[in-house]
Amino acid sequence: MQDIELIWQQILEKLQIRISSVSFMLWIKTIKPLEIDDNGNFVIAAQSVSAKNQILRNFADKITDCAFEVLQKPIKLVVLDQNEEIEYLKNSKVEEQNVIEKQDKNPFKEEFTFDNFVVGKSNQFVYTAAQAVAQNPGSNFNPLFIYGNSGLGKTHLLHAIGNYVRQYSPELKIKYVTCEQFTNSYISSLLSPSKNKSIMEFREIYRNLDVLMVDDIQFLSRGKEIQEEFFHTFNELIMNGKQIILCSDRPPKEIATLEDRLRTRFSSGLIHDISKPDLETRIAILHKKSQVEKYFVDDEVINFIAEHIDTNVRELTGKLKEVYFLAKISGKKSATIEDVKEIFENQKEELKNDLTADKVIDVVCDYFNITKEDITGKKKNKEIVEPRMIAIYLISELLSLPLVNIGKIFGGRDHTTIMHSRDKISQDLKVNRKTQTLVNEIKNLLSTESSL
Repeated sequence: MQDIELIWQQILEKLQIRISSVSFMLWIKTIKPLEIDDNGNFVIAAQSVSAKNQILRNFADKITDCAFEVLQKPIKLVVLDQNEEIEYLKNSKVEEQNVIEKQDKNPFKEEFTFDNFVVGKSNQFVYTAAQAVAQNPGSNFNPLFIYGNSGLGKTHLLHAIGNYVRQYSPELKIKYVTCEQFTNSYISSLLSPSKNKSIMEFREIYRNLDVLMVDDIQFLSRGKEIQEEFFHTFNELIMNGKQIILCSDRPPKEIATLEDRLRTRFSSGLIHDISKPDLETRIAILHKKSQVEKYFVDDEVINFIAEHIDTNVRELTGKLKEVYFLAKISGKKSATIEDVKEIFENQKEELKNDLTADKVIDVVCDYFNITKEDITGKKKNKEIVEPRMIAIYLISELLSLPLVNIGKIFGGRDHTTIMHSRDKISQDLKVNRKTQTLVNEIKNLLSTESSL
């Protein structure tokens, strides 16, 4: 059987260059590859129905093309949602114990080390805490809970801890998983024909570790059974003096799916955030990336990108890569300030020319997994009101439509209601990290769709 994980990693490397960093993290990196069968079907699983729809509509062709480049043969992409995945695993010929075995392989990226991590005011405390944990697992800051927006370096720090422990304490059992991998592994053990044995094997793996690192813990399922399992795994490790490190895009108190007892335990150690890097740090990050990847760019290019992108490190370095490779394709030895200005201006015009109010509403609805009828209708529950206000804000900001016209789009609301929604989001963007993340990610999705 082909090594599906290795193949998928090669496909991801190609996709990362062709898709915006936010879309890559939000929709692509969360995909789980399942199988390439004898009929050439490449079966992948998305984390939700909404994610499946996004992949089929916006990314299927790119995934198929990249798979062809890696495999050198055509494939047919099959995308499953989370319920279809469970049914597929029940009937699949793929041996389910492979799921657990694969997760035993060391996942740490060699390039993600403490030495390669650019330290600034926004991350210095977390960086120091991560080093302390790596040097003495179980002795300092247990659990260590790191949170912050996507693309700011949380995963880099987890891999840096893993690489350090492997080098200086090779006798320790250490495991890094995403929350999705932990959940899928547990579900696989429940679905196994020898259920009791598989669950015991699962617990043997996770409860006998010296260091457990779980990324994206905010995706921990609402299901009582999986939270119960993680609760006992957490307790077992902490009681035995073992180290736990958790990463999330928000602090424990803001993870709505968590049971109170888990929220309390996650908060019992050190909780700290990684915020957006300041201008000086962004410039340092870009210089470091240029040196490591041997990108030839003028200093003016680095300064321009650092001044115009302040959302996250991944988008920052992704733009540097884009500018360099476009200059290289044009036959230039080095990217110049003219190159980067042209790219920014072209992307701005493309987004503006291709964008409509309907497209904004569609993307917001897909992002929050709600319907157009919900967002333009009369419902006033929080799950609908917040997406509605964000859609109103984006239409006002990106399209500059009159408030009266926007009101007509949203079920005939008067202009004062529209103005309140616009101003509320505008104010939240100045102080609320969650709102900043939501709006930035949706903007990037709009930009991605406009470029397809």
